Amino acid sequence: MKLSVVVSTLNDREQLLPCLDALDAHVPAETEVVVVNGPSSDGTTGAVMDRDDVDVLVEISERNPNVSRNAGIGAASGDVVAFLGDEYVVEPAWYEAISVAVASGADIVTGPVVGGLPETPGPDVDPTESKTVAGRAITPFDGNNVAFDRSVLEELDGFDEYLCAGGARDCAHRVAGMGFDVTWSAEMAARCEVETDGGRPDTDWGDTYRSLAYRLAKNYGLRPSVVGRTAGSAVRDGYRSARAVASGEGTPTGWFGNGTTVFTSAVGGLKDGVRARFDDRSDRRNPNGLSTRHDRAVQVYDRRDE
Repeated sequence: MKLSVVVSTLNDREQLLPCLDALDAHVPAETEVVVVNGPSSDGTTGAVMDRDDVDVLVEISERNPNVSRNAGIGAASGDVVAFLGDEYVVEPAWYEAISVAVASGADIVTGPVVGGLPETPGPDVDPTESKTVAGRAITPFDGNNVAFDRSVLEELDGFDEYLCAGGARDCAHRVAGMGFDVTWSAEMAARCEVETDGGRPDTDWGDTYRSLAYRLAKNYGLRPSVVGRTAGSAVRDGYRSARAVASGEGTPTGWFGNGTTVFTSAVGGLKDGVRARFDDRSDRRNPNGLSTRHDRAVQVYDRRDE
């Protein structure tokens, strides 16, 4: 197995360095490390260039995690490609867990993500528990700790760059639709070492509901269950926000504004999802994938030929 590890980072130099230190300590020297940076303004480029354990540094100009992942896929040469969030450090058994799963024929392998924040708002991702959408069993995974057989990534055409949030969740729906399996390994663990104050950043309701509506409409069409799932989620979030207003933790104006954002974003996501479904009628459902463009990288520093 030749493993490439893609680490996406954006203005997180102080968290990125321990992430790279852990990879250097726990994976074989022949493992390829690809850092996709940008657009950072905190000295990340210089910090990465000063290291000799990063094989490729890709600079991009877009603040989109799925553009970053696709740029990493394009630069990686391994037959297995892993994605790791820059705030996480791998446990000593991480590499071996991937190796064992791949040797057993796994299409995709993932493991626990301890600490930090999930990739998208909502319950912690537990790939040992699948859910059913329109008769399809979906096994979710966190895009901050997952490895793909390269042939699977090519079939999926990478990640959907329309999405600013929920790219891994969309990918999980497409993985299930194409018949690939997700293998869970408790030993493939990544943990966040940065202490938090227990808070979470404010939810971007626009991105959240545009993503939800888009990926459901794109993968399943504009069926009643898709509209129902989107509306049901909005009602639940609206109820929680209303309780926050009642307890003095929010304002009526803010609640109304968030509701308007949710409605307009969901409608826009449904419309764009239906269009995307027609744009790519294949099983992979990815009209904004890896193969659609070749201008993601602003600059590439490649040490593999040195």
